[in-house]
Amino acid sequence: MFAPNTIRTAAELFARDEAVDESICGFRLLDPGQTRLKALGAHDPTPTPYFVLEELFGHYAFDKRTRLLDVGCGTGRVLAYYVKAGFPGKATGVELDPGHAATARSWASRYANLQVIQGNVLDLDLGEFTDFYLFNPFDSPVLQSFIAQLELQVCHPCTVVHMSDNGDSWWYTNRAGWTELASGSFQSYTNERGYPVKVYDAPQHYTVWRYAPE
Repeated sequence: MFAPNTIRTAAELFARDEAVDESICGFRLLDPGQTRLKALGAHDPTPTPYFVLEELFGHYAFDKRTRLLDVGCGTGRVLAYYVKAGFPGKATGVELDPGHAATARSWASRYANLQVIQGNVLDLDLGEFTDFYLFNPFDSPVLQSFIAQLELQVCHPCTVVHMSDNGDSWWYTNRAGWTELASGSFQSYTNERGYPVKVYDAPQHYTVWRYAPE
């Protein structure tokens, strides 16, 4: 595996991520490619790099009561990071694509604190979850429905991290009960020697929200 201070290319960074995948999942969680469900509003599944997850997950406060939902989990990179970090509580991934969900379930089933659901997130009861993670999983109309459903079903404060929101943060703004905790963007990884490694062609914006029902 590449040491953090020797990584100098995106290919080396992704190779390190894949080595972590293998240690947790037994195989590499490669980019699944274009979605087959675009007509349903789904976006292409994209595994979040581990260095991004390390920063974003610092915004959560996990404990044994935590129930994290990864919306559009793909083959399960966020779930793998949950195991790697040793977080308490439980994490669930929901994935619309049956093939991707089957891949995620094939390795996640060995961990008692992980669950993978194949289906539409809008068919779930969101009330049981305390935290949510989204990597630009769907079109704006579906996101609007998701936010409205969360407001209807979640009766306790929760945290929502939306990575690569591409302007969709607007849909959270000025809604009752929502507070923006943080925002920023990722484009490069910086190794321990301060050398920047470009990962994304353009900055990928994120926002962190706290929803507290009134």
